[in-house]
Amino acid sequence: MPTLNVAVAGLGFMGATHARAWDKIPNARLAAVISSDPRKLAGDLSNVGGNLDRPADPIDLSNVAKFATLEEALADPAIDALDICLPTDRHAPAAIAALKAGKHVLVEKPMALTTAECRQMIEAAKAHRRTLMGGQVLRFVPAWETLRALLSNAGPVRSAFFRRRCAAPAWSAWLSDPRRSGGGVFDLLIHDVDFCVSVWGMPDRVAARGYEDLPRGIDVISADLFYPDAGPIVVAGGWQHPKSYPFSMEFSVVTDPMTIEWRSGDDALRLYRANGESESGVLFEADPFERELSYFADCALSGAPPDLCPPGQSAQAVELMLKILESRARGGEALSCN
Repeated sequence: MPTLNVAVAGLGFMGATHARAWDKIPNARLAAVISSDPRKLAGDLSNVGGNLDRPADPIDLSNVAKFATLEEALADPAIDALDICLPTDRHAPAAIAALKAGKHVLVEKPMALTTAECRQMIEAAKAHRRTLMGGQVLRFVPAWETLRALLSNAGPVRSAFFRRRCAAPAWSAWLSDPRRSGGGVFDLLIHDVDFCVSVWGMPDRVAARGYEDLPRGIDVISADLFYPDAGPIVVAGGWQHPKSYPFSMEFSVVTDPMTIEWRSGDDALRLYRANGESESGVLFEADPFERELSYFADCALSGAPPDLCPPGQSAQAVELMLKILESRARGGEALSCN
C-alpha cells in the first residue's frame, strides 16, 4: 500500500493536533515538521494551548525530519504533502509555494484571508495537478455528519440555528490580530458558515449585527442567512472575554418531520418528531481530525477530488464570512451574495 509522506508546517495547537493524528493514519506518515521554535522541533509542546481538550504532552519526533523554514522542507523530494497549520495570513503563500513544488496541500481553516487568495490556491492546484483541501474538520464531526444525512431526507428546512462560542485565545497572539487571523468571528464561525454552504450553498443575502472589541476579548455576531427555499438560518457566537469562558457549540434545526438538536458534550442527537414522540440518536464514535486527515491522504494518493470537502466550497465559506463581517460593520445592512 502506498504511503503519503507528510510535513506539518506550524506546531501550535492545530499543528500539534495534526502531528499526533498523522501517526494514526494507516496510509500516511509524519515525515517532517516545520517550526522556527527549536523547543517545539524537539517535541516539547508544553507551551501549546487551545480551546479543545487536547494533550500538550511531549511528542516523539526522533524519526521525523525537522526544518526551520518552509523553503527547506519544500526542497525535500521525500515529502509528498504539506499540512499547513500556520497563521491564516500565511496560508495562501505557503500553499501556492507547496503546490508549485509538486506537493499536495491540506490547509487549515479558514482557507485564506481573501477570496482572491483562495482562487489563486485553487488555480495553482489545478495547474500543478495536485490535491488541495481545506481543513474544515466540522464536516468530519459525527454530530454534523449525522445532521447532514438527516437533512437529505427531511424536506425543506423551516428554521436553523448554529452557535459556537469560546474565550478569546490567550495562547496565540496572532489570533487577536485581524490582519493575521481575520478576527475572532472569522476564525471561529467559519466552521458553521462552511456547513451552511455545504448543505444549502451560498445564500441570496446576509444581514449581521454584533460587537467587536478585540483588546478586551470580545468579538460576537448574529448573522441571518437568507435562502429562497430555507430559513430563517442563523449563525451566532464568537469570543466572549478571555481565558475562562468555556468552548461550546450547538445547533437546532426545524424541518416538517422533526426538530433536530445537539450540544457539545452530548453523545446523541435529540430528535423531536412531528407525531409528538422524541428519541435520542446515538452518534458513532470517531476522532474528526483523524477522519479528516485520512480522507485527505486517500484523495492525494488516489488522485480523486476531495468531494467531501471541496476547496471551492472552502473558498465560498471565506467569501460568505467576509460578507457577514461587512454587514456587521454597516450596522446590520442586508448585503447581496450574488
